[in-house]
Amino acid sequence: MIFDWFYLYFVENNGFAFGIELFGDIGKLTLTLLRVIFVVILFRWLTELVHQQQPKILIFAFTLIIAGAVGNLIDSVFYGVIFGGSPLFFGKVVDMFYFPFKEGFYPDWVPFLGGKGFVFFRYIFNIADTSITSGAVLVLLFYKKLKMKELWGFFSFSSLFFIFAQNIKTKNYGIFR
Repeated sequence: MIFDWFYLYFVENNGFAFGIELFGDIGKLTLTLLRVIFVVILFRWLTELVHQQQPKILIFAFTLIIAGAVGNLIDSVFYGVIFGGSPLFFGKVVDMFYFPFKEGFYPDWVPFLGGKGFVFFRYIFNIADTSITSGAVLVLLFYKKLKMKELWGFFSFSSLFFIFAQNIKTKNYGIFR
């Protein structure tokens, strides 16, 4: 305990948000591979934002999101190999920050929860989660300053398909042009 409202814990999160796990080992492998794909797409999107000279706050926000995603991805891919217990791509993400700001009990008249205890902000998270959340909040706060037509034009499925088809045609199988 650092303060009454701030604890450092060591929690190994085997799933994704809030520790949710789906479909055992196949779900874990799928989740890790989706994280890899997500990071590659976001990085590609970031390079396009820089090329389009989008506002610096948007580039910073995407950098925060990518940094957090890469941090969680490194844990997910390598944690089990480095610290033992699971093979490559089956690692856990370590969460450590806990901020139980307010603890109490639900009033008895609240259906299903009456008399049960509650903790306001009971979630445990890590620095990577904070980075992802901060980047997403920045995007939401400054969305009016964004050149949305250019931004979403890159990410439309037709443009992704066009980029893919162009890479196949030129035998450039990499993700970058």
